[in-house]
Amino acid sequence: MGNRNYRHGFDVTLHPHMLHHPLAWKSPKRIFVNSMSDLFQDEAPLSYIQRVFTVMNQADWHQYQILTKRAERLEEVSDEIEWSPHIWMGVSVETEKYLSRIDHLVRTKAHLKFVSIEPLLGSLGKLKLRGIDWVIVGGESGPGARPMNADWVTDIRDQCRKARVSFFFKQWGGVQKSRTGRSLEGRTWDEMPAPGQLAAH
Repeated sequence: MGNRNYRHGFDVTLHPHMLHHPLAWKSPKRIFVNSMSDLFQDEAPLSYIQRVFTVMNQADWHQYQILTKRAERLEEVSDEIEWSPHIWMGVSVETEKYLSRIDHLVRTKAHLKFVSIEPLLGSLGKLKLRGIDWVIVGGESGPGARPMNADWVTDIRDQCRKARVSFFFKQWGGVQKSRTGRSLEGRTWDEMPAPGQLAAH
């Protein structure tokens, strides 16, 4: 992409020179950590993960969102990490096959826990939402995007409402996502966890 940080392609590459950038950003931001990678992959040393968390705890005027598919590793190292309420931890769940990631997330010491169901590729059935604060749902987009059934979405929304978990519907997706929009049953769903909501369920 022309950026030297990505000159090694998909090989795992650490970027210690980038870690202190949030300390220089004085205006509060919402930061998606490792948006092009996964902080908890096996090749990432625990010491490096801890350095990332040290900076996030120092620059505590920002809100951080971390998303992983390596939920087992996340649980393994959770006790070795300094968690704070402004650090939101989530796992990706695309199909029923990966529901166990939610169990690993719930067993961590993260203060705010969320599930990103994007892209949603099938019915997920009964979700274990106890200990979860936020659920995001979205369809696949781009060339070859697989369709998302509306019943899959409304079932998740209804489970969230029953469990009093914030629900955010991101998009229907599709080959041209701008045409399909993000309205669900006549409205948008932009719920976010509110202060004081944590552990209320």
